[in-house]
Amino acid sequence: MLEKVITLENISLVDFLGIQNQNIKEIASAFPESKIISRGNEIRIQGTAPQILKINDILNSLLNHYNKYGKVTHENVVSYINDEQHSTTHSGADDVLVFGTRGFKITPKTKNQKDLVKAVEKNDLVFAIGPAGTGKTYISVALAVRALKNKDVKKIIITRPAVEAGENLGFLPGDLTEKIDPYLRPIYDALNDMIPSEKLRYYRENGVIEIAPLAYMRGRTLNNAYILLDEAQNTTPMQIKMFLTRMGPESKVIITGDRSQIDLPRNQKSGLVEALHVLRDIKGIGFVTLDEKDVVRHKLVKDIVRAYNSHQDNQNDGGSKG
Repeated sequence: MLEKVITLENISLVDFLGIQNQNIKEIASAFPESKIISRGNEIRIQGTAPQILKINDILNSLLNHYNKYGKVTHENVVSYINDEQHSTTHSGADDVLVFGTRGFKITPKTKNQKDLVKAVEKNDLVFAIGPAGTGKTYISVALAVRALKNKDVKKIIITRPAVEAGENLGFLPGDLTEKIDPYLRPIYDALNDMIPSEKLRYYRENGVIEIAPLAYMRGRTLNNAYILLDEAQNTTPMQIKMFLTRMGPESKVIITGDRSQIDLPRNQKSGLVEALHVLRDIKGIGFVTLDEKDVVRHKLVKDIVRAYNSHQDNQNDGGSKG
């Protein structure tokens, strides 16, 4: 059995090790075949060479984190353990996309969600169409986070058209970014599930993760990035064409939308609907449709989606007969 000793210098031990060494105990529990002993400012690791290297990498990542933020939380420890143990996880080995901030596995839960993962792995541009609650945005964000953790891309760009869902953004306080932030809340919620808050803040402050209105994409070339256009049913044909032509080398693009929730003026055609028609025969573009069977929210949501679909079908039948 090999041994390595790490000496902590110029560090608040309680802020790094946690109360009663809880942070070190968390690492030890993740590597039961090794032994980690913390005494004073020394951490002694005993085990096989591969295990010691993994534990050493985790501790170095935590030390870098401490030097940036002045504290290491239990959430941080779990995240760095998961990053080390599952950084090479790819779909095909198992269904895990990423491990959440609370240690839970984020996986595609339905056949169509799995089809979305496969489509993204085969194509650089994928359209994911389906109603609310089908997981199309959540799975897309998870795929982007996985690519970033695996260093397949250098940044994540997530955007939405600034079209109000029955509300007027002009009455909200602040500048455009502050006005649009509440509208992007579902994106933040997904990211918070997958990336510790301190690391997410660091990524955003340094441009590794960018969340912005669609108008901010104009004139740019988006290289070496994972790009998600959400709520694409509310783009105009010119907007979605502008977005699609921003795609640069080494980039992946996922476009999500719900054709049943178009918030554009009645006389305005949806760019998503037009794009699905115009691009349907181009090789290298994937198309995945999700439906009420993929709803993974409260069980009532599935029934609500089904009821509204039935109501809309009845109205369309009535209109065609009239």
